[in-house]
Amino acid sequence: MLIKNLIFEDHYKKLGLENFSEENLETINGNRFRYDIKIFFIPANYELTIDFTHFKTTKPTLFFITNQHLNIKKGKENAVLLYYNRDFYCIQIHDKEVACDGLLFHNIFEIPFVELNEEESFIIKNLLQGIEDELEWQDSSGEEMIRTYLKQIIIRATRKWKKQNLESQRLEVHHHELETFRDFSRLLEVHFREKHNVSDYAELLHIAPKTLTHKFKSLKLDSPNQFIINRILLEAKRLLFYTDKPVKEIAYDLGYEDPAYFNRLFTHKTGNTPIHFKKNYTLGKKYNS
Repeated sequence: MLIKNLIFEDHYKKLGLENFSEENLETINGNRFRYDIKIFFIPANYELTIDFTHFKTTKPTLFFITNQHLNIKKGKENAVLLYYNRDFYCIQIHDKEVACDGLLFHNIFEIPFVELNEEESFIIKNLLQGIEDELEWQDSSGEEMIRTYLKQIIIRATRKWKKQNLESQRLEVHHHELETFRDFSRLLEVHFREKHNVSDYAELLHIAPKTLTHKFKSLKLDSPNQFIINRILLEAKRLLFYTDKPVKEIAYDLGYEDPAYFNRLFTHKTGNTPIHFKKNYTLGKKYNS
């Protein structure tokens, strides 16, 4: 396979594209793209882990990742990574759903992917090819063309995501409700280390805590409180598995002044103490959150 690494950089703006397969997974795995916004076009029969969830693709799939930990296990067909920073693309003036922190990234449904049929896969491949061509040509108008292609990918994926994950549940969700969920997700990602109560986020959203809880219930979702706890536990697992920080320091990092309370919370929710989780997960045993 011809390995391509194409990148656009101008001052603080950056976008790059890499083709990969099982032959060069080492270029994708690791921390090289940790701080970038990432869109992966993954063919069928790939296996990958995002944080502590394992996926096996049965059809072409788009994955949307920011600071999650990614490890692609195997996959033979050519796949594509598109990565960029907020300076290159972060539109929040028109439709917030397609912004850099829209429904596809950090959504409270915890579904970071959309599956594509044959026609949709063909369209996405052509859009990615358009970006690749612009990166190779390096024309003066290339930046805007690339941004146009990128926005088309995000818009098409957002429509597909809503169809797969909202209409499939036969839920009637109004636009302003989706905005609430999106805003909650964005706020949670920013504040989960210091804000642990539903009332904190309700205040930021300018609604009553009961109203926020009711909106989640109407979609048959876990409570906002459970999402807050899940986000804290996910970060705790990341720190336990990917760093050498002691449990006491992790507790402080996550806003708990009482490490013993954090230890009890983690143990109650996961069924394992933080120490046992780190030891057993390292040995290959995976636990559900």
